[in-house]
Amino acid sequence: MNSQELLENAKGLKLLFAEDHDELRIAMAEILKNFFQKVDCASNGEEAIELYTNNTMNYYDIVLTDIKMPKLNGVLLTESIYAINPAQTIIVLSAHDESDYLLPLINLGIEKFIKKPIDYQELIEVLTNAAKKINTCIREASPAQKIPIKLSDTCTYDAIKKLFYKNNKTVYFTKYEIIFFELLSDNLGKVYSNEDIVSHYHSLEEDIDPKNIRKLVSKLRKKIPSNLIESIYGVGYRIVPQL
Repeated sequence: MNSQELLENAKGLKLLFAEDHDELRIAMAEILKNFFQKVDCASNGEEAIELYTNNTMNYYDIVLTDIKMPKLNGVLLTESIYAINPAQTIIVLSAHDESDYLLPLINLGIEKFIKKPIDYQELIEVLTNAAKKINTCIREASPAQKIPIKLSDTCTYDAIKKLFYKNNKTVYFTKYEIIFFELLSDNLGKVYSNEDIVSHYHSLEEDIDPKNIRKLVSKLRKKIPSNLIESIYGVGYRIVPQL
C-alpha cells in the first residue's frame, strides 16, 4: 500500500480530524491535506460536532477522531454523528490504555481502529481502503440515486447522502427510517408490502417487527409532509411525489 494509491482515491473526498494533542493534530493535518480535497480540524469533541453540524448539506466523507478528548470524547462524538448520519465512515485513533472504549465503539459500527503511536503506513492503508469503499458506493449508485429526488416544491431526498431536505433544511431520520425511506424512494410509486419491507431489513441484517411498521410510518409523517407516504389498506406503502 503506497501513498500514490491514497492520493488517487481520496482526491475528491473531505475529512474531519478531531485530536486534542496540538502537535499531532497540526502534523497530521499537513499530511492529510496532501491527499484529501478538504481537511477540517477540531481540538476537542465539541468543536468537531459543531463543524459536522455546520456541514450537513455536504457531509464529510471520513471522520478521523481520537478517543480521549476534552469536552466531548470520541465515543460520545461518534454517537452524536451517527445520530445525525448513520452512514458516516468513522475511523478512531486509540492508545493502548483505552481498551475500555473499544467495545462501545465496535458496537456503534465504526470503520476501523488505528493504534497510537500512529504507524503512518497503517494510517495510509486504512484511509485508502475507506476511500475505495466510498468511491465504490458512489460509482455503483444508479443514475436516479446520484441526483437528489424532488418530491415536492419544498422537499428533496438525496439517496447518496441519505438526507431529506425540507425548505432547504435537513430533516434528520433515524437509521430505521432511512432504510424504510430508501426502499420506497428507490422506485417511486411502487407499493411495498409489509413482507417486502421486512425482507429488505433482513437483507441488511436488521430486524423489524411487521407490527412496528405502522409506528415507523407515523413517526416519519411527523417529520415530513404526511401525504408523501401513502398507505394502501391491506396492500402496503408507497411514496407519492407532490409535484
